[in-house]
Amino acid sequence: MLTTTTPAYDGLTSTFQRLHHLQHLQSIAWWDQAANMPPRGSDARAAALAEMAALMHRMRTDPQLRDGLDRAEQEPLSDLQRANLREMRREWWQSNALPESLVQRAQLATSRCEHAWRKQRPANDWPGFLANFREVLATGREEATLLAEQSGLSRYDALIDRYEPGMSCAQLDRIFGDVRQWLPGLIQRVVDKQSREPVIAPVGPFPIAAQRALCERAMRLLGFDFEAGRLDVSTHPFAGGVPEDVRLTTRFREDEFLISLMGTIHETGHGRYEQNRPRELLGQPVSRARSMAIHESQSLSFEMQLGSHPGFAGLLAPLVRESFGDQPAFEAGNLHRLMTRVKPGLIRVDADEVTYPAHIILRYEIERPLIEGEIEPEDVPALWDAKMGELLGIDTRGNFKDGPLQDVHWPEALFGYFACYSLGAMYAAQWFAAMRRQTPDLDASIAAGNLAPVFDWLRDNIWSAASRYTTDELAQRATGEVLNPAHFRAHLEARYLAG
Repeated sequence: MLTTTTPAYDGLTSTFQRLHHLQHLQSIAWWDQAANMPPRGSDARAAALAEMAALMHRMRTDPQLRDGLDRAEQEPLSDLQRANLREMRREWWQSNALPESLVQRAQLATSRCEHAWRKQRPANDWPGFLANFREVLATGREEATLLAEQSGLSRYDALIDRYEPGMSCAQLDRIFGDVRQWLPGLIQRVVDKQSREPVIAPVGPFPIAAQRALCERAMRLLGFDFEAGRLDVSTHPFAGGVPEDVRLTTRFREDEFLISLMGTIHETGHGRYEQNRPRELLGQPVSRARSMAIHESQSLSFEMQLGSHPGFAGLLAPLVRESFGDQPAFEAGNLHRLMTRVKPGLIRVDADEVTYPAHIILRYEIERPLIEGEIEPEDVPALWDAKMGELLGIDTRGNFKDGPLQDVHWPEALFGYFACYSLGAMYAAQWFAAMRRQTPDLDASIAAGNLAPVFDWLRDNIWSAASRYTTDELAQRATGEVLNPAHFRAHLEARYLAG
């Protein structure tokens, strides 16, 4: 009979392996709900997902799990096992802060709200959206209160901590406060500079079948494994599924191809991170992505740092010509100017990398008081209009479709997530600064079609580490410093103002 010196730890790994299998099914059901499910399946799918959420919540709150965690602390574990135990305990305390009844109510509320939102957004139906959103917000506030009581954090800090462990409103206020000081001026300088640079607009239409084929060719260029993933269509692009079966989605318009192409490149960054998480640890919390800002740093490393690189535009140009025919707009230099055109706009996911942080600051400055109870859902449109005017100089009055209804995050109760996008952009700039120190000819390699230095660095420093280290430790090991937003500003100024 085999014996072990870590019986408690071994029992925990078995439990979390079972949770991993259930999360696999849950993830595929979520993807199907967004990409394939017929409208009349909504209520049944909501009930099924709520049942699955309750089942997994019961497993995570089983009193035997707490006993196992306490006993495992006394066992002779390796550093990797202790990191896994740390992540197990984190998942345990977050689950135990919330009663099963609330978990089920929240799942039902978000399923109803998200499904209705798909029709309410194109109909510009803010009053209709509020009817479901009030319940989503109510359960979100309950969760925030309970998580805050458990952790000792503020309510909104407790929600941020779900996605970005260790981050706080105090840090975000400092980071975003600094960005607020220099971003409007930078946007204006870039817009002025680009107004003197000619750019040729592509001539459509761009058939959807050709766009899809182009997107898949770009994904292969970026190393996506189609034996372990696929590309589909959804209302809001996202990456889902599991590392063994990554599901990416995009959306198409016949009059425009760069939105779908760059959106797909963005999601491919998420997908490559998932596909390269350490296989030998799958099923254990330590194998998961470190945080959502780190996850977004991968999508933005692909979309902005690499995908919007002038050398990469040279790699894409022949693929674009083969897809849509030759025209002057598809010359590599012009294609790059198109990809890096800065213009304040309504839609966050379509925004260029210079104006994008303004969209995130806007959402953070609305969502935080919304969770804290300082404002109510009825107050959102007026605040949205005021902040869009202040940050981007755009009038959004009466346009709910392209305003507060544009994102899936609020109907899905992803409160605390938005900041991760801009934090991810900052990390991505920091990763590439470190790459250039390590590989001085990185830019020439990209232009020559040799993307291996980028992928090798990300695999060695980010993908393979998964959640072994805290976020600060991960950044320190990879770059020699914790998050330093100065790299992001330096990147924007070098790309958009130099020359």
